[in-house]
Amino acid sequence: MATLVTGGCGYIGCHMVLALRDRGLPTVVIDNLATGFAWAIPAEVPFIQGDVGDGALLDQIIREHQIEAIIHFAASSVVPDSVADPLGYYLNNTVKSQALIAAAVRGGVKTFVFSSTAAVYGNPEIVPIPEDAPLKPLSPYGASKAMTEQMLADTAKVHDFHYAALRYFNVAGADPQGRVGQSTLKASHLIKAACETALGQREEMKVFGTDFDTPDGTGVRDYIHVSDLVEAHLDVLEYLRANKTNLIANCGYGRGFSVLEVLAAVERATGNKFPVRYAPRRAGDPAMAVAASDHLRATTGWTPRWNDIDAIVAHALAWERKLKDKR
Repeated sequence: MATLVTGGCGYIGCHMVLALRDRGLPTVVIDNLATGFAWAIPAEVPFIQGDVGDGALLDQIIREHQIEAIIHFAASSVVPDSVADPLGYYLNNTVKSQALIAAAVRGGVKTFVFSSTAAVYGNPEIVPIPEDAPLKPLSPYGASKAMTEQMLADTAKVHDFHYAALRYFNVAGADPQGRVGQSTLKASHLIKAACETALGQREEMKVFGTDFDTPDGTGVRDYIHVSDLVEAHLDVLEYLRANKTNLIANCGYGRGFSVLEVLAAVERATGNKFPVRYAPRRAGDPAMAVAASDHLRATTGWTPRWNDIDAIVAHALAWERKLKDKR
């Protein structure tokens, strides 16, 4: 029996694969390599290059590898891109998720962990944001994830099927052992972009919006270390298997940092100042996104190890230096 990781060659997915393999747990990966890298997963892990919307391929994988759980990361995840290409996002994030859920039901897969997002909340009325806050996404990205959550809930009502929807806040950092990290060139993640700028790989750092209703006018986000996030997935898998129930939970630390505070952390780590250019707000960006994460901790026993912005930045920077040497 094995766990299927969709999007397992991507940023979060490859960390998940390493965490599963570190524990000796049988793992299979499917990824279309649109943004991921096959080299990011161990050579001994079975890898299928394919699309999660391909029902026949999914049926074959589930049958041949005796898949008993699915962790679903495969998605498009850039908020401004979703505003520009809503239909593409609904296809990739919602329609193809439906195909994956249907294949899971056909194949008798009873455990499903879904990579959702804090973007389902939009501009929240309460911060930190509790899981029962209204879902009011500001972007097609957030809406596409909320739709998939609804599909999972409806599916669980009528099938022997249990799911978790984990609403990520801002995932950052890299494997503390330096094995993998965020590798997509010119990715939009703030900490990656700031590290690349500090290392001279970008001419300047853009800050989108300085007039938010926040202490310094820039957006505030809850940054969670990618290694803590994948540990949460392992805890959630155990919880679902033991309790045969469903779970919706935020994944964050309950502490927010503004864009300017993050840039200051990168400057501390490098000892370098770097060019910053201020630009208007981007469509779909909320002012604040900070998690109320007590539910995840209380339910699963999850205990983060890297709840420190300087540690997150240090690991991200170490990975960027390693990538820079490769290029």
